[in-house]
Amino acid sequence: MEVILIQDLANLGFKNDIVKVRDGYGRNYLLPQKIAVIANEANRKQLAETLKQQAHKAAKLLADAQALEAKLAETVIELKAKANEDGKIFGTVTTQNISDALKAQEILIDKKVS
Repeated sequence: MEVILIQDLANLGFKNDIVKVRDGYGRNYLLPQKIAVIANEANRKQLAETLKQQAHKAAKLLADAQALEAKLAETVIELKAKANEDGKIFGTVTTQNISDALKAQEILIDKKVS
């Protein structure tokens, strides 16, 4: 019996994988627990469409990240902090400081992103 996994399962496969399992294991465990669905023609088409949409979203996210990377590569930010005579600063430069400096240059980045 071939099934499409709905979630990752140790020693069997990952989400959206089509795997071959024994009939009893599929009927008595995977299907009732909603871990998998039968790999019939309709479910295969739905899986193909889901994978296509995920690939499109991933490509868009990658393009956005690359555009932001190019913009950040050109950007120079200057942060002011108190320092001693040797140039060692008192305190730290936080992600909030960097986020605020980038926001002043109209680049919006969440301070929690590392």
